[in-house]
Amino acid sequence: MKFSELIESIKIALDALRVNKLRSFLASLGVVIGISFVIIMGWAISGLDKALIDTFNMIGTDILYVDKWDWTGGKRWQEVRQRKYLSMQQANEFRDRINGAELTFINARDWRSSITYDGDEYSGTSIYGTTFEMSLTPAGSIIAGRHFTRFEDQMGANVIVLGHKVAETIFPYGGGVGKTIKIKGHKFKVIGVITKQGTMLMDFIDNRSFMPLKTFLGTFGHFGRSVLIGVKAGSEEYLDDVREETRGLMRDIRNIRPGEEDDFSINESKAFQKNFEQMRIGFWSIGIGLSVLSFIVGIIGIMNIMFVSVTERTKEIGIRKAIGAKKRSIWTQFIVESTVLCIIGAFIAFVLCSAIAYFVATYLTEYYSALSFLSPFIPYNLLYYATIVSLFVGVLAGLLPAVRAASLDPVDALRYE
Repeated sequence: MKFSELIESIKIALDALRVNKLRSFLASLGVVIGISFVIIMGWAISGLDKALIDTFNMIGTDILYVDKWDWTGGKRWQEVRQRKYLSMQQANEFRDRINGAELTFINARDWRSSITYDGDEYSGTSIYGTTFEMSLTPAGSIIAGRHFTRFEDQMGANVIVLGHKVAETIFPYGGGVGKTIKIKGHKFKVIGVITKQGTMLMDFIDNRSFMPLKTFLGTFGHFGRSVLIGVKAGSEEYLDDVREETRGLMRDIRNIRPGEEDDFSINESKAFQKNFEQMRIGFWSIGIGLSVLSFIVGIIGIMNIMFVSVTERTKEIGIRKAIGAKKRSIWTQFIVESTVLCIIGAFIAFVLCSAIAYFVATYLTEYYSALSFLSPFIPYNLLYYATIVSLFVGVLAGLLPAVRAASLDPVDALRYE
């Protein structure tokens, strides 16, 4: 087919759509809705992907966490619960013996703590006791104030670094650094605030606060408490070697015989990545399912409109065929018309979704911080995908009407009234 013939077909299609604006819009509405589902899902997931990558980088992609508990949930709860606690003695021995790690730190935690400030109690926060080395990891990044020093760690100073969400809750107008709070009746000076690290799906990360380990154990007690060991490999390149050294040392320290299963877990940020990937697949499945239903409705609507168009232009088709127009030319005209209809629908969907994205990311995030991971702009690659999908839908919707139009007998078509 010549290029000039294609251009002429597009002009005819645009003229036909211009004559029947309302009918054309209603016919493409299913495509608009279907493309909108694809774009909105892609926009939300791309924003969430970036936010989670930033979160994983904050947690540390080269950091292992030796713990009694398995973060992936892959082990049976009853089995994991029966494991022996990871004691402070074992953690200190591990730190003394490991050679391949860049640094190590110890965490002890209390999941359901309360903080009192100015007579008000704030519950549901997690308090961590940790060593100075934790401040040297991405998870210890500070947005205000400072982290506690090695001297404060060794001396067990009554200082605390608040998580971002904790600081926003207790001090909504800022200015928390330098204030005094109470935990279990003990006074603690707020010396810093951790950088925001969590997302909508991992906001618990910002609900943690950190104090020196010695201070924590004096406040919450030693008895019946399992600790966690953080092991920073220094680079993802060394992660496998450090993981194997860690496993070997822990098996030796905990007296696990050859052939016996580990009674501890080595966790890392990939545990969250796998869980999110499953959730991501679920989101896409829902979005694609809704999009397919919308496209089916759109295809049926456009196909019906194209059949009506064939009927209305039967005499025109007869005249064209009588003066020598080939079947291919007639066929192309109606395929192009349905495709143009779908592309216009995709363009409308992209403009509509861009307006929605800008409004949500610019205005709603001021009231709902959980949506802060969303970008005010739709990724341009989604326009490319929307165009490809609309082309496919357009060809599919116009195929049968085009075949019918190209198969009309010119004599019968000329007689049609």
